[in-house]
Amino acid sequence: MASESESRVRPKRFAFISSNFTWGGSEELWSLTAAALAREGHRVTAYKNRLKPHEGNVDELRGMGVRLIELARFPFLPNALFSAIFWISPPLSVAWQALRLHLSLRLRKRPDLVIISQGGNHDAFLLAGICRRLGHPFVLISQKATDLYWPRDNWLKEVRAIYAEAIHAFFVSEHNHRLTEEQIGCRIERASVTRNPFMVPWTKRRDWPGEENGLRLACVGRLYPKEKGQDMLLRVLASAKWRGRPLSVTFFGSGEQQEALQAMAAYHGLSSVRFGGYAENVAAIWDDHHGLVLPTRAEGLPLVLVEAMMSGRVAIVTDVAGNREVLEDERTGFIADAPSEQAIDDALERAWARRAEWRAIGDTAADRIRTLVPADPARTLAAELVAIAERIGRSGGEIGH
Repeated sequence: MASESESRVRPKRFAFISSNFTWGGSEELWSLTAAALAREGHRVTAYKNRLKPHEGNVDELRGMGVRLIELARFPFLPNALFSAIFWISPPLSVAWQALRLHLSLRLRKRPDLVIISQGGNHDAFLLAGICRRLGHPFVLISQKATDLYWPRDNWLKEVRAIYAEAIHAFFVSEHNHRLTEEQIGCRIERASVTRNPFMVPWTKRRDWPGEENGLRLACVGRLYPKEKGQDMLLRVLASAKWRGRPLSVTFFGSGEQQEALQAMAAYHGLSSVRFGGYAENVAAIWDDHHGLVLPTRAEGLPLVLVEAMMSGRVAIVTDVAGNREVLEDERTGFIADAPSEQAIDDALERAWARRAEWRAIGDTAADRIRTLVPADPARTLAAELVAIAERIGRSGGEIGH
């Protein structure tokens, strides 16, 4: 009979399910965690809506033996045609994906643990419901919770059920945890905060960009003003006060409203604004930018904020989601009281008044964020998942609480 120490290292079966339609920042945590588990010898399967060649770390996962299953596919049907079906009838597409997941989970050997990654806080309730009905133990990862998106009343019973029956719920900020409880009207007791992987070095950088051509801020994120608020920032920058100051802003990212935002900047005649496109090398942004400005309306905990602080740059952000949990106003950055033009202008004004201290503020922020975020968040989460799977195994597969 195997000893307890031997059983601890026995490979586990993990299944990851992502509810996102695209590969964005919220895919990094589950995919890098899956890679960490595979590297340790565990058996990993991953289910995703769509998979494009070479996106994210897909190639690495395949090379490590991770089985990748695309849910938004129909045998012998070209992907382009299936995509057309999705846009014509989203419910039909979602139903097909749910059926594929159900059949795959039933026909394959039972996983020790299923990890369901949500772009929001309830968008995977149908997929999680399949695990619940099959009796598969599962945990939830919620990347965002916002007042902009609430579960519909006819979904509420099922959303409550998945949180009630999840072994654990991981949120990227305490704010997201609390808001989710409010939105579903009940406590989520088995929950904790997890951190997303960052794309800048852990080693503290000491450089500071030259200021001879003025100060430069980067606004990094998907070009989607409904959530990211770039429209508000452009209106603030269009005021006579900011036009007359040696301050410029580069918008990094791509998205649904890229052309519209560029047209808005041109409409206002903003010569101090440029669009830098999608940045493959995030660390390089901070080679020639002194700070981050983030006028967002909805977030979980912005990875770009963590990365800017890691890089020793000053941050000016709105008071949404977990921003205030990692940033201290007037000490490690500047927080706008609300996602509004007046509040953003006020935060920028306070930051501008202390521009001679930006380097020192960024240095303090760099020290602070390293006390709040682990050096390798994916490995940290992988260790927690292994511990959960082992606990389930010791209980004989029981998933009651």
